[in-house]
Amino acid sequence: MADKQLPPVGVSLSPDVEHRPNRRKPYRARVRWIDPVTKKRLSKSESLETPEQAQAWLDTMEAAARGGVDPLLATAPLSDYGQSVMKLALRGLERKTLDPYLAGWRKRVVPTLGHLPVRLITYGVVDRAVHAWIADECSQSTIKNSLAVLVRVMEQAVRDGVIDRNPARVSGWQREFQRAEDELDDPRSLALPTWQALTSLAAALVERSAGRYGGWGDVVIFAACTAARIGEVSGVRVEDVDLNSWLWTVRRQTTPGPGGLIDKGTKGKRARTVPLIGEVRELVAARVAAVGGRPKARLFTGPRGGRISTAVLRDATHWDEVVTALGYEYFRRHDLRHTGLTWMADAGVPVHVLRKIAGHGSLTTTQRYLHPDLRTIADAGTALSAHLRAPRWSPDGPQLRLIEGDR
Repeated sequence: MADKQLPPVGVSLSPDVEHRPNRRKPYRARVRWIDPVTKKRLSKSESLETPEQAQAWLDTMEAAARGGVDPLLATAPLSDYGQSVMKLALRGLERKTLDPYLAGWRKRVVPTLGHLPVRLITYGVVDRAVHAWIADECSQSTIKNSLAVLVRVMEQAVRDGVIDRNPARVSGWQREFQRAEDELDDPRSLALPTWQALTSLAAALVERSAGRYGGWGDVVIFAACTAARIGEVSGVRVEDVDLNSWLWTVRRQTTPGPGGLIDKGTKGKRARTVPLIGEVRELVAARVAAVGGRPKARLFTGPRGGRISTAVLRDATHWDEVVTALGYEYFRRHDLRHTGLTWMADAGVPVHVLRKIAGHGSLTTTQRYLHPDLRTIADAGTALSAHLRAPRWSPDGPQLRLIEGDR
């Protein structure tokens, strides 16, 4: 891992602030310096809204320079900064620890946060990233390693004077992870009870959103009726839907990636087919018509045509406030999927078919939606007794003899 050459401690910067009226960000802060290796005169600038922000930016640049950090690096995105300081940030670790840390950096930290400048990474940003990893069903050790390497890189940024505190030191995510694990053991407990509960939730979310955008309600109803993940709903295109057979072929999902949300294959890299029930057919047909039936057009987008993620849906609809007001404070976006699978199981969908619809890799996961109630258990016992008491008249096998007292 090659480190970028850093300037010597104490490199001198020439700062200035230029006021440019009639611009959205009228204050341009700039620093100039001489590269100690090439002897070339370099500069870095940024436009800001107030003179106080401009001065704060200059202070950050000067603090970084005094610490021996290239001003260009001090304003670089996290991916570039991390690559430059990684060897220093991970010093002292054994190889068995380095490998999972670097895997976490490459597979989770960079795709989720790598495009953001270091100084714009906040506690909230890190918190949302960790919760996204939990929603993606990453293991606890995977999240721990990913967060640990981020903590070390951001700690180096503190020492370099790029930031004044380490926002990666978040807490409480283990409890959220345990809650997610518990949900896998009893996903039925997270399902909405009725169709009316679902439609009421969808209507309340639309009402709370900016501009009362009806598309948010469509996303919620479609996700529950198809037992799909929100990212998969975002990935639906017109060509994936057969309006004759009313089947949806799930081919892709929207996930965080470098530079923002991207589309990739479904979890497990397997396409699957999901039925579109009567309750959503009118909704689907209307959305197909709204985009002119263009095969590559997205069926579900935000109000400005952008991709949707669970975080986008949450923020746009004030999800947490709405579900709490409705008495479902436990209910998250992923619980729409739990709702759909629970309803299908209760409707009598065979477990092997339910597994295909859900896209589960293991039948054990699907069976967790099949918890019978006490009456069903009692009925099963009665059925077994009736089976054992029935006479057998097979000439080719042993017969069950009735117990004398039962005649």
